[in-house]
Amino acid sequence: MRGSPARRLSLDRARVLAILNLTPDSFSDGGELVTVEAAVERAAGAMRDGADGLDIGGESTRPGAARVGAAEQIRRVVPVVRAIRRALGDGVGISIDTTSAEVGERALEEGADAI
Repeated sequence: MRGSPARRLSLDRARVLAILNLTPDSFSDGGELVTVEAAVERAAGAMRDGADGLDIGGESTRPGAARVGAAEQIRRVVPVVRAIRRALGDGVGISIDTTSAEVGERALEEGADAI
């Protein structure tokens, strides 16, 4: 991960990234994280439970899922990245799960560390 040394993940051992699916049709959580507050709460809980970082996505990759444009992914992801940074600080590493360069770039600008 790029960013400050506090947010770099050493790969000297296996690492666990908590996955936050910010999609209403998520295959793993049924769209539970539809508000910024819910996502921040889940992120804080994951870090308390021992996650090494967070991986945040705004588009479902389940089979048959509809594609989501960059603007909608940004609308879902960027406010959550900002809120997690405010709530949890710089000590948590954040990666963005996207196939869109535009989404990745915006997320990095807002505090994410990796795509």
